[in-house]
Amino acid sequence: MTRKTQDHWAQWLLHRRFGGDPQHEQAMLRELSAWRDRILAHAIITPGETILDVGCGDGLIAFGALDRVGEEGLVIFSDISQDLLDHCRSLAQQLQVLDRCRFVRAPADDLAAIAPGSVDAVTTRSVLIYVQAKQQAFHEFYRVLKPGGRLSIFEPINRFCFPEPPQVFLGYDVTPIQEIAAKLRAVFERIHAPESSPLLNFDERDLLTFAERAGFAEIRLELQATIKQPKPLDSNNEMTRATWETLLKSSGNPLNPTLEEAMAQALSPQEAEQFTAYLLPLVETMQGHERQAVAYLWAMKRYGSSSGHYT
Repeated sequence: MTRKTQDHWAQWLLHRRFGGDPQHEQAMLRELSAWRDRILAHAIITPGETILDVGCGDGLIAFGALDRVGEEGLVIFSDISQDLLDHCRSLAQQLQVLDRCRFVRAPADDLAAIAPGSVDAVTTRSVLIYVQAKQQAFHEFYRVLKPGGRLSIFEPINRFCFPEPPQVFLGYDVTPIQEIAAKLRAVFERIHAPESSPLLNFDERDLLTFAERAGFAEIRLELQATIKQPKPLDSNNEMTRATWETLLKSSGNPLNPTLEEAMAQALSPQEAEQFTAYLLPLVETMQGHERQAVAYLWAMKRYGSSSGHYT
């Protein structure tokens, strides 16, 4: 029996984001785990509670929440990808925690399968960047929470990083090959138009506004922004040197082609050779700069309130 192809969400989360590089995968998982821990800490989870993880993906946050709700608690895994829900269900079965899990296929802006006022905390990580109706998503988060329930989210603020100036591509100065880089940039901008893409059409101030309009109280937001040149050693003194092969074969998000695929699509063989000859040494000698901004937002649903819609 031939196994069906996984959807693009599952393909990216489980394979394409790492570029087939185990070292890159481990470095990324360390960073993701630190984000997960902060999201869960802001959710203030206690034993016996019901937690909804919206856009659960591979289950990183949801399985972390299971440890906190204990034997009497429940974690609801919600995602638009049935393949990822099946993946999480299989892991839960292996871990013998299936009886404390529920799996719901739903988008963040339509959680109709979740009853109003039925969960103690909502968590989500890097999900709203794929949701056009972000305000509606916040209304849904508010609706499903019990009075006094908590919301804890994490989102990249991509406006801090993109669009890059014409002479920069993926953090590298490409002035001598700017015209070639522009052809590659066009591939990605056709997918993510800067003026309309949900990855780019908001910042941290919008997140605050969405939460306030949904009715949340005690809203807090923390923005972390960094500009740095990568170092060959991480905090654990493990090598994290970028490789050209990893860059070629990895994809920045589930909707993007890999750089290798974009090159095949947009460049002639001669242009691809010229692009590689210029950029490869910059990548492997770590001559680029990383720009990153992320926002943590956490808030509480008002007590004695069934609807939080206001403007």
